Amino acid sequence: MSTRTDPKAKPRLAVVDDEAITAREIKRHFANAPCHVDVFSDGESFLQKNQTEPFDVVLCDLRLPGMSGLDVLNQVKKTDPNGEVIIMTGYGAVDTAIAAIKKGAFHYITKPFKTAEIKSLVFRALEKVALVKEKESLKKALFSNHSFMDLVGNSRAVSGVKKLIRKVAPLTCNVLIQGESGTGKEIVARIVHELSPRNHRPFVSFNCGGFTEELIANELFGHEKGAFTGAVDTRIGLIEASHEGTIFLDEIGEMPATMQVKLLRFVQERKLNRIGGIRPVSVDTRLIAATNQDLKELVAAKKFREDLFYRLNVVLITLPPLRARKDDIPLLIRHFLSRYNSGFCKAIEGVDNDALEILTHYPFPGNVRELQNIIERTVALCDDQIIRPKDLPPDLQRLDIDSMEESRPVSLEEVEKEHILQVLRQTDFQKARTAEILKIPRTTLWRKMKRYHLV
Repeated sequence: MSTRTDPKAKPRLAVVDDEAITAREIKRHFANAPCHVDVFSDGESFLQKNQTEPFDVVLCDLRLPGMSGLDVLNQVKKTDPNGEVIIMTGYGAVDTAIAAIKKGAFHYITKPFKTAEIKSLVFRALEKVALVKEKESLKKALFSNHSFMDLVGNSRAVSGVKKLIRKVAPLTCNVLIQGESGTGKEIVARIVHELSPRNHRPFVSFNCGGFTEELIANELFGHEKGAFTGAVDTRIGLIEASHEGTIFLDEIGEMPATMQVKLLRFVQERKLNRIGGIRPVSVDTRLIAATNQDLKELVAAKKFREDLFYRLNVVLITLPPLRARKDDIPLLIRHFLSRYNSGFCKAIEGVDNDALEILTHYPFPGNVRELQNIIERTVALCDDQIIRPKDLPPDLQRLDIDSMEESRPVSLEEVEKEHILQVLRQTDFQKARTAEILKIPRTTLWRKMKRYHLV
């Protein structure tokens, strides 16, 4: 794949011809042209240079020592389909030159040629390459902006996250995303994938929480036919399905210890064995893991493997909780209003000052996901064009802003416990509906209810 990324960089022209006099003469013709010219006497030396520093346009003689001009053409198009090749040939080999055009050559020119003729042909090819570069640059910029649409916010914390994503996305290293539930870890993982060179391949997601070791092993690594009762066919796992793409492992801190060993082996070797298999399968995938826990604390408590932690934590992206970026709440409200106005065929214009003040001071234990749920519910039920305090969920209507500001500091766990309890009461302790409102898996809700002694 080409490494040419700057559309404003000086164009590069290669002349590949074993006739030294002809090559030097061509280079002299372009001495004052706005392009850099290199001369090569054979295809091998040119291709070696082109592999690391691709040329925009190649003037290549059809007959070369070793590989032919057609071989050079094939290799150039394989390395960079946007590179253009002009074939130089004697009059007697015109048929072969025409065949080269059918294989992707820009054009051909017969020897001897006039200076104006070859300059015109080269400049036309350079112009075509420049247009392709500009188009790709604009497409990349538009795609980058689109990718960040769901990561809403202009606060310093969010801007820092976006900057880090742009740096790490083009790389191949593993990424660990850390943040509380509802902060948007999977959104960030998808953006990293979309901005990476792997964006044309699959993004595969798996939540490690609440499953047995056997189920996780089967889901991630797959199985061979006959590996166990019911394995009537060979089935590839999610890691293998993400080949040349990205595998996203959410709630990695919940992964059982024995599965951590298997995952570590894959991360180190990039090979896996399906359940019941004896032949290793090589998989090229990028690994992004996420957790709402402090993995360093889990490592210290011997609940997470230290070697796996360091393998995953090549680049750490920490997502701030919503209470730490309250300046973004109005932006997020507008974002969700636009989404749900469209979805519910409503035309709600905004939130009045009193309702905005309640939302701004609320601690949001469920973070952005909770705010999204509140706006979705409010848009669905609101009959006016402006959202007022009476349109907010009952538990928010009862909140006293002064008491929120002046009451004793409480832990995040206390706030989360109280909010879960309120939603459980609203749903008459229907766990499926409660999990749906909180936008968390039922297994996560069950674990939190056990932790807070709500069962």
